[in-house]
Amino acid sequence: MTEDTDRNRDLTDAHLSLLIAMVFFGSAFASSKVVVGEVPSQVAAALRFGCGALVLLAMLGVTRSKTPFSWRDAMHAGLVGLLGVCVFNLIFFWALSLAPSIDGSIIVPVLSPVLTTLALAVTGRETASGVRVAGLVLGVAGAVAFFVGSTDAEGGVSGSRLAGDLLFLLGAACWAVYTIVSKKVLVGMEPLRATTCATTAGGTGLVLFALPAAPGVDWSAVSGTAWANVVYLAVAPTAVSYLLYFRGLRVVSPSVATVMMFAIPVFGITCSMTFLGESFTGVQVVGGVGMLAGSVLAVTEGRLRRTAGPDSARNRAPADLATETGTGTEAEPGTGTGTGLGTGAGSGTGAGSGTGTGSGTVRSAASCETGRERDGSEAGG
Repeated sequence: MTEDTDRNRDLTDAHLSLLIAMVFFGSAFASSKVVVGEVPSQVAAALRFGCGALVLLAMLGVTRSKTPFSWRDAMHAGLVGLLGVCVFNLIFFWALSLAPSIDGSIIVPVLSPVLTTLALAVTGRETASGVRVAGLVLGVAGAVAFFVGSTDAEGGVSGSRLAGDLLFLLGAACWAVYTIVSKKVLVGMEPLRATTCATTAGGTGLVLFALPAAPGVDWSAVSGTAWANVVYLAVAPTAVSYLLYFRGLRVVSPSVATVMMFAIPVFGITCSMTFLGESFTGVQVVGGVGMLAGSVLAVTEGRLRRTAGPDSARNRAPADLATETGTGTEAEPGTGTGTGLGTGAGSGTGAGSGTGTGSGTVRSAASCETGRERDGSEAGG
C-alpha cells in the first residue's frame, strides 16, 4: 500500500513538474515579444540566450558529471547549437517583430513536429502509417487556413503579420532540421552538458550578430519591464524548465512528455491574450485547431506509455523545449519527431521563444534514441 502511495505521489509530482515546465515554455512567446518591442530583434535574441548561457554554465559548474569532458563532443554540440539556437532564434525574434506572439505560439511548437515527421517519412526513415499521413494532411491543411486568416483590423490580409507568420514557418522548418541533425550528433552526451554547449555556442553567435545594432539602442530608455522579461527568459524557460522537465521524465515516459508539450500553445495563447491583448481571427482559430490535432496524430499515432523505464532519462536533452517519440530496432537507433521551442539543445523541446522562455530550455529538441524500450515500443526525449 505504501509502495502504491509513493508511486502515485511520484506520478503526481512528475506531471506537475512537466506542467509547470510547459507553462514556462509557453510564456516565452509573450515575454520575448515584450523585449522585441523595445530593442531590435537580434539584440533581444542575444540578451535572452547570452544570459541563458550564463545560467546554464553556472548550473553545469555546480553539477557533478558522470562522464569525462570531451572537446570533440562539445564542438559537435556547439555546431548544432549554431543552427538550433543561433539561426532559429534570429528567425524567430525577427518574426516576433512583425507578427503577434500568439501566432508564433502555435505555428512553431505545432508545425515543427509535423515538418519533422514529414521529412522523416519522405526520406523513408519513419513509416508513413495511415494515422500519421492523416495527421500530416490535417496539419498542413490547418497551416494553410491559419496563414489565409492573417488579416488586419479592416479584414484585409496584413502584410506584416503574414510575413511574420511565414518567418515563424521558416523557423519551424529550421527547428525540424535541427531536431533530425542533433539526434545523431549529440548521441551519448549528458543532457545538461549538451544543452549548455549548444546554448553557449548559439548564444555567442547571437551576440556577434547583435553587435552592429547594439550601439544604436537607447539603453537608458529600455524599461524595467523589458529587463525583467530578459531575466525571466534566461532563468525560467532555460534553467528551471530544464530541471523540471527531467524531473518529470524520470517518472513518466517520453511519449507522455511529448503529448504534454502540446500544452505549450495553450499557455502561449493564454499569455499573449492576457498580457498583450493579442487575438486570433476566426479562420486562424480553425486552422490552429487543425494544426494541433494533426500534429498530435502525426507524432504519437495514438501510442502512449504512461511511465518510464529505469533508463528513460538517460542521454536525453531538450532542445528549448523538445521531446520526441519514434520507432526503431535494437540494432539501429530509432528515429522520431519532436516538438519544442528554441532554448537550447540537446539530444532530444525549447524555443522557443525560441523559447525561449519557454525553455525555452528546455526544452527545445531533438533526442538521442538508443533502441527499443523493453516492451518493444520506443520513445526518446
